[in-house]
Amino acid sequence: MSPTPLARTLCIATFLTLARLAHGEGTPQVIPLWANGAPGFESRRDEPELAKDYWVKNINNPSVTVFLPPKEKANGCAVVVAPGGGFKELVFDREGRQAAEYLNGLGVTVFALKYRLYKAPGSPYTAENTRQDAYRAFRLVRARAAEFGVDPRRVGMLGFSAGGALELMVAFDRAEGDPRAPDPVDRQDGRPSFLMIIYPGEPNLVPRTIPADTPPVFLVAANDDEYGCDKVAQTLMERMKEAKLSVEAHFIAQGKHAFNMGDRSKFLAVRHWPERMADWMADRGLLEHAPR
Repeated sequence: MSPTPLARTLCIATFLTLARLAHGEGTPQVIPLWANGAPGFESRRDEPELAKDYWVKNINNPSVTVFLPPKEKANGCAVVVAPGGGFKELVFDREGRQAAEYLNGLGVTVFALKYRLYKAPGSPYTAENTRQDAYRAFRLVRARAAEFGVDPRRVGMLGFSAGGALELMVAFDRAEGDPRAPDPVDRQDGRPSFLMIIYPGEPNLVPRTIPADTPPVFLVAANDDEYGCDKVAQTLMERMKEAKLSVEAHFIAQGKHAFNMGDRSKFLAVRHWPERMADWMADRGLLEHAPR
């Protein structure tokens, strides 16, 4: 007896679900940065997020969403992705999920960060709280590196706009862990191993003198960025070069601000910028498989 159309549909759906799970593409796991809520704001951890269309707001229980690469591609590299949104919202779909999916295709394990939004109307948070979230994300990833099969020496950051500004908040300080901390997560290093900064905001965050131990940097911006983020990128590039540090920068002639992963642009240079990032990662050996 031939299967009914409904049975065939159910079989296909089951097969596709199993295939996604087998390739590390199941429902992403959400991990709060602190089990009991952010320090000093524990009472707010159960306040629901607000989400609509492309944005997420009202982040009171900061977290990372884990996107796993296909098992056969996983190479041990990890990236914390910080979406933009002016510290008022998070462009989580286009600059979180889509970025994660692209990096997963390179074998990279991704932790998409939902950080507290200190510029949102009525926000009780400060820039230091947002910075604290980024450091905690790196400490959490390194503390659970074995669980996720990542190399704690290859945990970088990708940030867009305000997310790029957040990278600048954590790029220049050592952020060593406290070996005596009661929470083992806080004993880990909180600094990114490398930085991929896309149309970054906040020019005041670029120090006049770049510390000699600053991680290597990859930069992308459009020369016609209406918020002047190309100037921030150019300043950082020039000061990195002055310090004789590793930096690669791509300034695209046209593209404006917030071109995300490039897929919505009519300009080929914008559409292909993620490939330049992949090339940079490969050139630095970040995509090589970790020894087993």
